[in-house]
Amino acid sequence: MSAAVSVNNIIKTYGKKKAIVTALQDISFEVKPGELFGIIGPDGAGKTSLFRILTTLLLADSGTATVDGFDVVKDYKEIRKRVGYMPGRFSLYQDLSVQENLEFFATIFNTSIDENYDLIKDIYRQIEPFKDRKAGKLSGGMKQKLALSCALIHRPSVLFLDEPTTGVDAVSRKEFWEMLKRLKQQGITILVSTPYMDEASLCDRVVLMQDGHVLSINTPQQIVNNFGKPLWAARAGNMLHLLNDLKQSEAVDNAYPSGTYHHVVLKDGYDEKFLLQKIKENNNELEIKQIQPDIEDCFMKLMR
Repeated sequence: MSAAVSVNNIIKTYGKKKAIVTALQDISFEVKPGELFGIIGPDGAGKTSLFRILTTLLLADSGTATVDGFDVVKDYKEIRKRVGYMPGRFSLYQDLSVQENLEFFATIFNTSIDENYDLIKDIYRQIEPFKDRKAGKLSGGMKQKLALSCALIHRPSVLFLDEPTTGVDAVSRKEFWEMLKRLKQQGITILVSTPYMDEASLCDRVVLMQDGHVLSINTPQQIVNNFGKPLWAARAGNMLHLLNDLKQSEAVDNAYPSGTYHHVVLKDGYDEKFLLQKIKENNNELEIKQIQPDIEDCFMKLMR
């Protein structure tokens, strides 16, 4: 079975001479048909540049890529018929109503709302009571649902979602990922980029990116399984003081804030008892416990 998306040695830079910035550095991966594939990384990782190349809006400096078997340069017209794209910034027409935006995008692709209503109905029903409201007057979660409906109205085979949950509340984020699971069941290949590490676990496979480089490509569980070292969580009355002590300890390989704790990776040959002896005198209410790593911990390790 051929890949739904294939990326081969893509390089993209911006600027000239001394001001050159490398957005993508030799990126390669494949996405299987019907897969929910995550592009995970912080701002500046290269996620948006990659999506713009794959949706034929931007040319790479070198390398090749295909979507649905079509080359992103030679066959750009065919790709634009087949993909849905939801950019990170809300890009629909603010002065048009919900209904008018959807009708406009359906017309562009020579289809109608009625023809593909079954595909978007679970999403659109949530905003249909507001179909006469201007898009610019919608809440963040409702804008998100409208943008997704417009990206789906022509029944694309591959759907690109660039940071779709950035700036929306936790409930809307959860609802959005539930919608993506339902869309996946209909055979649509979905590529979604996000800076939220917790969303990586909701994907079939992910690529972790940093500064235009690929750090890892695997299933979320396998990435966690490859962490390879015990992980500890520590906290005390003065968290800043504790972090400084941890970083200065000869036993600590890495330490970084994570929620209400600091996560700590010890060097080989050291254990938490040795660490406690070194830092407990200077830290009141000290607590250390062993925990299981998550995607964010793996990302922190790979960044080093």
